[in-house]
Amino acid sequence: MTESVFDCRMCGHCCQGQGGIVASAPERERLAAYLNMAVDEFCARYTEAQGKKLVLRCGENGYCVFFDPKTACTVHPAKPDVCRAWPFFRGNLVDPVSWELAQEYCPGIRPECGHAEFARQGISYLVDNGLTKTGREDEANALRIADLTEKI
Repeated sequence: MTESVFDCRMCGHCCQGQGGIVASAPERERLAAYLNMAVDEFCARYTEAQGKKLVLRCGENGYCVFFDPKTACTVHPAKPDVCRAWPFFRGNLVDPVSWELAQEYCPGIRPECGHAEFARQGISYLVDNGLTKTGREDEANALRIADLTEKI
């Protein structure tokens, strides 16, 4: 059995930072349903525009509005695909330097597995879990990997 290249430590580092959590239309619908509210209300309350995309707001602490330091993600079952995909973002999959930088940020990435194995497992994970994106304006660019799938 192949060793996993990533083991989430629930540290919340990936939940920190302004404007990084893109929520496409289907993801906003999923989150609104989970929170038992209308999509318009969800968007007004929890998102802000960043170009043609809507991203989740951050709290005053710099973390995603749905991050709680005691319990981690408060919308975990409905979280956006970009959250489900971390750390398997396009940049980390194609660029060994980005992958190395991500290791400094995320203690769950296992560097001893090597970049090639990280990319192989990451692409498979995204494909197997339906997390790849097609390029719609409201989707996370980090999950557009159609040209990478021949590597698995």
